[in-house]
Amino acid sequence: MRVNVVYASREPNRAAVILEAMAANAMQVTVAQKAKELLGLLANRSCELLLVGQRLIDEDGVAMVKTLRSRGPTKHLPIIALVEHAETPAAAPAVSARPAYASYFSKAPVSPALMPPGSRGASLRLEFFQAGADECLSLNWDAAECVARIKAVLRRTQVNASEELIKMGPIELNLTSYTLHVSGKRVNLTSKELDLLYVFLSSANRVLSRPYLIERVWGYNYFGSPRTVDVHVRRLREKLGSAARFITTIPCVGYKLVPPGAELRR
Repeated sequence: MRVNVVYASREPNRAAVILEAMAANAMQVTVAQKAKELLGLLANRSCELLLVGQRLIDEDGVAMVKTLRSRGPTKHLPIIALVEHAETPAAAPAVSARPAYASYFSKAPVSPALMPPGSRGASLRLEFFQAGADECLSLNWDAAECVARIKAVLRRTQVNASEELIKMGPIELNLTSYTLHVSGKRVNLTSKELDLLYVFLSSANRVLSRPYLIERVWGYNYFGSPRTVDVHVRRLREKLGSAARFITTIPCVGYKLVPPGAELRR
């Protein structure tokens, strides 16, 4: 089975060797060069792995990873950073010929140009890890090793996939891949529709007001119309088909998800 991968970078051709090696190992890579393009792909396509370069055309790579880790659909998505140059994993740190006591007599900062090779790359790799990346590779590493590390990340992140499921009647929402199946059939939803469905499923039998749904799905800083909720609920119902009957409208308030059989106990 092929693994769907998205690679976000301003200059994707610089990673051509690694991408070719991934294609030879049953990984289908789709490229995005802008943040808006990337978010569109993640919202409308299946993606098992994301590669992020140092920069996109309109966004910094580290900032992009932070943004994705703060969003519901991509919180659990495996993310691997791909930086320009870094020391090979097996490279040992160089031993300085400068006497140890010399640091006590010099307080002047070290110029980045004089830093040991790879040290600046190591700093960038640390930034990516702190932002939430699962792994950080380099364009100057051996392509075969990069593919092996990518496969290792996929194994680690897919081990507990079966434990990240929310099921209710015919509805099955996978929180690891953020995909939806209804009666065993895959249903494609946008990121906001998936977020909305997650809130409904995790708050069954509760009346959810429009302001509450906006806060949970769109965030505190959203200043649009509360009717946005109605539009998204309508689209969600259309895609759920017969399972849409579980989402009921509460006049003048909002919505409520009633699980199968619960209506018999009211």
